[in-house]
Amino acid sequence: MTGQIPLIGEKFPEMEVVTTRGKLKLPDHFSGKWFVLFSHPADFTPVCTSEFVAFSKRYEDFKKLNTELIGLSVDSTWSHIKWAEWIKEKFGVEVPFPIIADPRGHVADKLGLLHASSATHTVRAVFIVDPKGVIRAILYYPAELGRNMDEILRMVKGLQVSDKYGVALPANWPNNELIGERAIIPPASTVEEAASRLKEYECFDWWFCHKEIPHEDAEAARKFLERVSKPSK
Repeated sequence: MTGQIPLIGEKFPEMEVVTTRGKLKLPDHFSGKWFVLFSHPADFTPVCTSEFVAFSKRYEDFKKLNTELIGLSVDSTWSHIKWAEWIKEKFGVEVPFPIIADPRGHVADKLGLLHASSATHTVRAVFIVDPKGVIRAILYYPAELGRNMDEILRMVKGLQVSDKYGVALPANWPNNELIGERAIIPPASTVEEAASRLKEYECFDWWFCHKEIPHEDAEAARKFLERVSKPSK
């Protein structure tokens, strides 16, 4: 790896990129929206093709979360365009989002996506960026394993709920084994606050307290994620 990987909580690096939809300035192009930037090793490869079909079929679900998608690899623009045409011809699925062309690897290097195991190809990565251009999550997958689109949707929805109510969310939310669709209260910061927790909230102990979030958000999240997790036709 030659580039420095941006960190969670940092601003997404400012850059101008060449895409299948023209030149774009990131992260400004998506200002006011969430966006998911995902890199893939190469066009015209089986796992990457399956991912692009899956992302494309869920594009409207991402848009419902005020979230845009943008792909990236070290392939050229013409390769991206031809590959997208092939996907539409073969599977009847149109790729509705831009794909960054980065044949010289400048963007990939800036994002730390050229790892030692595949120094000439971008690794399979995901950056989830919020409307202020701050990186909120980073995921990496090996070349031999495709991404789970439903988990990426769950992460975006969960981050939005966390921001809205100032809470943390448990494993498998909104179907957690301990507290279901409820949310976790942030840690106490003083002795007095710790002592009052057991009176204010439902708790397993003062450091593990939880509460309901408004039903419309919890129920909407559960139904939304149940729907998108069903295999697409």
